[in-house]
Amino acid sequence: MSAAVISIEEHRIEQVLPQGAASDECKAALVKLGVALKQHAYEFTTVTPLTHKRVNERASAALAHDLPAIFGWNRPFRYAVPGPYILDLMRAAGVVDGDAGEGMQRATVRASTLGGQLYFHSSWPTTASDSVFFGPDTYRFVRELRRALPALASSVRRAVDIGCGAGPAAIAIALACPEATVFAADINPAALVLAEVNARIAGAGNVVTVNSNMLNNVDGQFDLIVANPPYLVDSEQRTYRHGGGDLGAAFSLAVVSAAIERLAPGGTLLLYTGVAMISSADPFRVKFEPRLREAGFEWTYEEIDPDIFGEELDTDAYAGADRIAAVWLRATAPGAA
Repeated sequence: MSAAVISIEEHRIEQVLPQGAASDECKAALVKLGVALKQHAYEFTTVTPLTHKRVNERASAALAHDLPAIFGWNRPFRYAVPGPYILDLMRAAGVVDGDAGEGMQRATVRASTLGGQLYFHSSWPTTASDSVFFGPDTYRFVRELRRALPALASSVRRAVDIGCGAGPAAIAIALACPEATVFAADINPAALVLAEVNARIAGAGNVVTVNSNMLNNVDGQFDLIVANPPYLVDSEQRTYRHGGGDLGAAFSLAVVSAAIERLAPGGTLLLYTGVAMISSADPFRVKFEPRLREAGFEWTYEEIDPDIFGEELDTDAYAGADRIAAVWLRATAPGAA
């Protein structure tokens, strides 16, 4: 991505892959683990970090007694709880920490379910610079994406998910558009490992992971570009969370610019992001509308949740903001599809 838009790369900190998950053998074991969890009818809905913290602080939540507590709530567990087969797969994948105290172990990844699929992502808490985040934003993003896909699927041959994270959006597109090549792009190697694993668990063989800052390492035009970029002001500038300037909107604006440059005629951008509203005004809309208008795009834009991450309003960065809203932008490039 050019410096004229925003340089996310300059905030990049050395990445650390999930424990042992980078080798082919470990990735294969992690795929087997995901399949095994699905066969055990595993289900877990990931909540906000604050809710996760509150629930895990309960006295009754000190230890894990079932698979959702191990892989969802990420609590310490005794050897016997997951059973020998699951534990052996965890060890083979390198995703178990045997030093959780008093003979306990702890998973070094979490697993969430969404729309019948299972996704591995980072362990709790997501404080590392290379954390692979999954949470309520993911559910909102994929829900809106699935609503849009039926009308688009027949025209999609090349698609890309910018900042793919654990890969749920790329996988949703790949399953809905089996003839398409779907690129899962991220600058975080840990995300690419988990996106590849999750695609294999889902049977989405048309997902191609690529290490790319925005679309710098991906050639050509796309029929569909999607993104759920980081949009908060993060004091530690963690890759998965920090959206850059303009109160976190810089990354989202960069996605709009990339779509203008790289969408095929008639192609579509689907963008889920958060916006810090100031004095009832939407600063993100003020900036993206002129760009789309000048490029001849048509678009629709709506708030899908008026109040998210309210705790951020207590920080100095958001001292002038009224609220943070989740928004959905659909923009279509001019020309016949």
